[in-house]
Amino acid sequence: MKRFGVLASALALVPALGGCTVGPNFAAPHWANPVSWFSNRPKEAGVPSEPVAQPINPDWWRIFNDPKLTGLERQVAADNLDVRTAGIRIAESRAQLGVTAASQYPFVNGNASYEREKASNNGIFGIATSQQSSTANQANGAFGNSTGGVTPTTNIPPFDVYQYGFDASWEPDLWGEVRRSIESARATVAASEDARRAALLSALAEVARDYIDLRGTQEQLRIARENLRTAEQGLNLTQQRATAGVTTDLDVANASAQVSTTAAQIPSLQQHEQEDINALSLLLGMMPHALETELATPEPVPPVPRYVPVGFPSELARRRPDIREAEAQLHSATANIGVAVAAFYPQVTLSASFGFQSLNFGKLWSWNARQYGVGPNVTLPIFQGGQLRYTLALRKAQEQEAAVNYTKTVLQAWHDVDNALTAYEREQQRRAELIRAVAQNQRALSLAQARYQEGVADFLSVLTAEQQLLSTQQQLANSTTTVSTNLVALYKALGGGWQPFYPAQASRE
Repeated sequence: MKRFGVLASALALVPALGGCTVGPNFAAPHWANPVSWFSNRPKEAGVPSEPVAQPINPDWWRIFNDPKLTGLERQVAADNLDVRTAGIRIAESRAQLGVTAASQYPFVNGNASYEREKASNNGIFGIATSQQSSTANQANGAFGNSTGGVTPTTNIPPFDVYQYGFDASWEPDLWGEVRRSIESARATVAASEDARRAALLSALAEVARDYIDLRGTQEQLRIARENLRTAEQGLNLTQQRATAGVTTDLDVANASAQVSTTAAQIPSLQQHEQEDINALSLLLGMMPHALETELATPEPVPPVPRYVPVGFPSELARRRPDIREAEAQLHSATANIGVAVAAFYPQVTLSASFGFQSLNFGKLWSWNARQYGVGPNVTLPIFQGGQLRYTLALRKAQEQEAAVNYTKTVLQAWHDVDNALTAYEREQQRRAELIRAVAQNQRALSLAQARYQEGVADFLSVLTAEQQLLSTQQQLANSTTTVSTNLVALYKALGGGWQPFYPAQASRE
């Protein structure tokens, strides 16, 4: 009874000791946010689309008001392979959390066995049997071996062993090692969830960028074909004038070269158009040319709105998924320090077993066949060759690395936003100048053509005007595309429109 009282007292102390958790507690890092996105940014003239501090729509791509773009974006969460891979990694991390959390519960195993055994006649059991036989002979008046040795002579027959029962073990989490492991695993789950958000945000932005680039390429094709028609008209006019003796073959050769030069741009633009369509198909997990029917018809570049909501600086760390992921990784690394510290303390394991064993199957169910064992086991690390100390040093270094990575990620986010705002504003200013340049070049070409037809100017002035107009038109189309893609880059830098959960992946079963 006294032994059971001591054991009960020890067990009673376990819950109290289980409240101890060693290692540092995680505290979310604090970062000083600027008051406004625009506090150090002067008001720019000639910027028709202006960022404003207003809440961002979670479906931020709708700001372009393009139904086809919206339709493509709706498919990303279910069809993009990178997003699906990130979703599977969430399932992996959650399963690992379950594995880790299982350590806080007792393990109970049932067992049953049957063995046909034959002990060696020359082994321990054979010698013991011979000694018993020799002792019995001496007691009956027989003489044993004069040398005192024992020669096994007994033939031990085979026998059956039947047993069944269960055993249980539990390691109380005295120092919080399991709790810290669970804390680390939960932080890893959070990191994987934000990694999926980052993958989805990246895929959404890439779809928008490729779609806008496709429409920009189609606009470049329209300009090239329009200029090709203009060049062909100029060639016809020059040939007619040469036939009439008004001009020379030099003008005809220059006009023909201009036609070929303009026509040479079309194949590369067509290649770029096909590459954009295939890029969108890949982003949506489709085969090449899968979206060609839907996207081959040219449409304008999605325009930017008058006002662009960019949220508030205080929201950036909570909305941008890479910052959230870096914070979760820091949390996991901090919790792992507690796991390493707990390894220095004694580990207590409570184990118990109960079952039945018999050499006769018919007696296996008898209460007299019972067997049991119960008791604690204490393990105290004494000498590990420095393994525990170096493991703790490793975990601390990993926590420091995660802290530096978090700081760098936040700082990079602010740089990304600032650079994106600057690029968006400056490209709009460039586009405004290009609009004026195109208008002037169109006027210059009209004047040059009129003067050439009147015979007061040579064809070189017409050729130069055509080249300048084509160049500025292409630059303007490229700038229009860049303005819209810069807006996409801005929303990507802002972390998109925050929502707790992105759309679930479509079932593939």
